[in-house]
Amino acid sequence: MAHSPIDIPGEVMFSTIMVPVDLRHEAHLGPSLDLVGHLAKAYEAKVIFVGVSLSAPTEIAHNPKEFKAKLAYFTRDQSRHYGFEAESHPVFSVDPAADLNRKLLDTIDELSADLVIMATHIPNVSDYLFANHGSYIATHCKTSVCLVRATE
Repeated sequence: MAHSPIDIPGEVMFSTIMVPVDLRHEAHLGPSLDLVGHLAKAYEAKVIFVGVSLSAPTEIAHNPKEFKAKLAYFTRDQSRHYGFEAESHPVFSVDPAADLNRKLLDTIDELSADLVIMATHIPNVSDYLFANHGSYIATHCKTSVCLVRATE
């Protein structure tokens, strides 16, 4: 008997899906967000969008309060679009490029996420979230990790 993409058989159950996002590349997240939408609905799972940023001004936000608001808006937009329960979880770092992996691993544990869905590197684009962090997270955490190729 064939199963649809969201009719997933077996004992595996996901209740909390963590989704690291880089708001600078929101336009490239389509495939990973589609997967999040399907799995969240299939498992009736809570989705937590995690954004890591500097406390100092960035191209996305001038301060932590503005970053929190932008991540919350993104989260509400995705929740409405896909029809799942979601929350935002901003994480601040002195140097995200240097300690992003550690921040994400700590956040996976903090949130008790049982699945991480992460967009992967966009070919020919260099940035601190899509670089090679997905493979690092997948090999260093106890949680299931799904890496989804970002669109160009």
